[in-house]
Amino acid sequence: MTPPATCTDAPAIDVPALTGAPTTRVAPGPARVAASARPVNPATGGALVLVGMLLVALNLRAAVTSLGALLDEIRVGLGLSGTMAGLVTTLPTIAFAGMGALTPWLVRRWPAARVLVLAMLALAAGQVLRVATDSAAIFVLTSALALAGIAIANILLPMLVKQHFPHRTGLVTGAYTMALTTGTTVAAASAVPVAHAFGSWRAGLGVWAGLAAVAVLAWVPLAVRAQGARRTARPAAVAATPARVQPARTRLGWAMAVYFGAQSLSGYAIMGWLAQLFRDAGYPAETAGLLLAGVTALGVPVALAMPALAGRLRTLRPLVLSLTAFSAASYLGLAVAPHGLAPLWVLLLALGQGAFPLILTTIGLRARTAEGTVALSAFAQSTGYAIAALGPLLVGILYEATGGWTLPIGFLLAALAMQTGAGLVIARPRYIEDEQLSAERQDEAGVGSPATAWSTVG
Repeated sequence: MTPPATCTDAPAIDVPALTGAPTTRVAPGPARVAASARPVNPATGGALVLVGMLLVALNLRAAVTSLGALLDEIRVGLGLSGTMAGLVTTLPTIAFAGMGALTPWLVRRWPAARVLVLAMLALAAGQVLRVATDSAAIFVLTSALALAGIAIANILLPMLVKQHFPHRTGLVTGAYTMALTTGTTVAAASAVPVAHAFGSWRAGLGVWAGLAAVAVLAWVPLAVRAQGARRTARPAAVAATPARVQPARTRLGWAMAVYFGAQSLSGYAIMGWLAQLFRDAGYPAETAGLLLAGVTALGVPVALAMPALAGRLRTLRPLVLSLTAFSAASYLGLAVAPHGLAPLWVLLLALGQGAFPLILTTIGLRARTAEGTVALSAFAQSTGYAIAALGPLLVGILYEATGGWTLPIGFLLAALAMQTGAGLVIARPRYIEDEQLSAERQDEAGVGSPATAWSTVG
């Protein structure tokens, strides 16, 4: 899709750089869009950025799905109640919401490459420390440290795509989403076998720290280069006072947050509890873990194809409705016949979870600039994960209260309805910078308010 030209009297927008050079204040007209969309020459660092992004993406869910596959063993080993286990499975969304909101602030003050190095170090350290304790409280705290690293990387990857590969948004988003899905699959499938091979759930949970350490090594050269670029930045750029992109003032920003939140709510509930559902249906632990891994494994081609498909369509409405149909059919199947037709429900669930690569791609498609992308990414993900935090916790509470899966699945169906409504709002092309400009003009005219913004913008 070719974005329409922006009016020349648009407000100035600041664009953060991966190198960490201070942001500059420029108007988002056609020349600005072209400048911000200048790709990096692979010979001078683009290839290293891409490799680093893929290594980071491999880490973004392994710490979560390995815990889901071993949840029963961890509950016994640490003496966790059902409600406490629900809190543990909710922790990713809490961490992602809190740290996600802080990420734009971090990027404005330090190079994104350095921030990613620290994020991966936190992930590695947290994964090592949480398997070295017998205390449930320390387990939760060290898990939060690991998840904070993931939260920061979640926000930065869409910005890096927009900044370094603006003309290949679908391809690169598909590549890193596929890497993310691959890491998720491998962790879910191998956590139980690794734990059994070493005789402890701690091995199956802690082995993924090594993968985070590899990602650190990839980003160290980029962090060094970024620091050098910051030292040589022009003083005039430092003096600029940037105007912020504020997605919370727009209908698009809130619709993106609700869609992201609803799909994440179901995604994390599935990662945290699907293996337990299959165990309750009569499958052994290894098979239940493989079925959970099947959701992510079958999602690999979906993750690769969805961004390219979304980038070619004028409206995302067909994709939104198709994904809803797949998820609804899977939930109903899991409620009625979780054992007999489990492979079919896994396939449909994998197709429905294509909502995740869809929303990641849409973040880039609905912003003109790198600044707009990181602001929209941070708002959609932090607000969305705050919504999603209810998912695993409420599923755990409903499961413990009823001893079955009918009410938990009913709750997921309700979340799917909310996701669909928001998806229809974000389906047609529009840009976050344009909606903010419209909201600002309404404010200047004395008619701006959250209610009028929702009803009139876009």
